[in-house]
Amino acid sequence: MAHIHEKIDFTVTVIVVRQRKVLLVHHRRLNAWLPLGGHIELDEEPETAALRETKEESGLDVELIGERPPTTGQTTRALIAPRFLDIHQITPTHQHIGMIYLARPRNGSVRLAAAEHFAIRWCASGELDTLQPPMSDAVKWYCRQALAEVEG
Repeated sequence: MAHIHEKIDFTVTVIVVRQRKVLLVHHRRLNAWLPLGGHIELDEEPETAALRETKEESGLDVELIGERPPTTGQTTRALIAPRFLDIHQITPTHQHIGMIYLARPRNGSVRLAAAEHFAIRWCASGELDTLQPPMSDAVKWYCRQALAEVEG
C-alpha cells in the first residue's frame, strides 16, 4: 500500500505463536526476517489490519491476544490493545508507528506470499540468532517476549 503520509505511517505487526515457535517471513523488499504485518489502510481499524495482513501474508486466520476493555457503548467501540508499540525509522525522512500484536493461529494452512516474501517459516527462540540475513535485536526481543507470553 502507498504511504498515507510522507513522514509517518501507522503499521501492525502480528507475532503468531504455535508450539513454542513464531511465524516469520523473509521480506523481499527489506531483505529481512520479520513477523507478519504491514500498513494500516486509511479507512481501517488496527485489529482489522492485523487480521487482514496475517491472512494475506500467511494464509492463516488468527486470534489476536489482548484485552478488550468493557467500554463499548453507543459512541465508543473498544479495541484489543496491541501488546507493544514502537516507532522505527524506515528511511531518513520516514517513520512507522508500529502496533505489535501477539496471536495464535485459528485455522488455515501456512502458505508463502511469493510476491512479497522469499520464505516463510516457524522459528524457535534459539533459531532467531542464526537467521540469514540476521534479524534485528528489537525484532528478536519482541519474538522472544511473544514466545514467553503465549502458550503454543
